[in-house]
Amino acid sequence: MGTFELYTDKAGEFRFRLKAGNNEIILASEGYTTKASAQQGIESVKKNAPDDARYECKTTKAGASFNLLAANGQVVGSSQVYGSEQARDRGIESVKKNAPTAAVKEV
Repeated sequence: MGTFELYTDKAGEFRFRLKAGNNEIILASEGYTTKASAQQGIESVKKNAPDDARYECKTTKAGASFNLLAANGQVVGSSQVYGSEQARDRGIESVKKNAPTAAVKEV
């Protein structure tokens, strides 16, 4: 089962990351100025994760990655860079599986 970790970064911004059951980070947020905004971002991930149309896939020389988009087109989370498109696609499936029911813990 996945877990959202809500934390404050070195710059004082609130961020979250989604970890899969194996403790690997599968999605990370941008920085938010308020905790409430970061919590809304988590809710947006939970809501949008199951929808294939919300994923923006990218491939560059460095590898393959994806963004999860909210209904308004804003990025609510980004993946790591994977070594292949197949690995990226497995990352997407992991977000789809883990995000909707993931617990939130503050770290």
